[in-house]
Amino acid sequence: MTPNELILYVLLIVGLSFVLTMLALIDLLKKDFSTPKEKFVWHLVAIVPVIGWLFYFALGAKKGTRKNFDSK
Repeated sequence: MTPNELILYVLLIVGLSFVLTMLALIDLLKKDFSTPKEKFVWHLVAIVPVIGWLFYFALGAKKGTRKNFDSK
């Protein structure tokens, strides 16, 4: 493996991790949790580089409930 290929793979992993972290944070914004403290803790978990989004989607995404946005 050449150094250029290694850099490409690292950039792909970092880019994918960034996108998944943003999706986790957007999902967090759209959900209500039992307490504000719980929501804050899940925000902290979700922003942990590379694995935070994995923990959030595996454990935290099921705990919140979707907010209802009524358009009037």
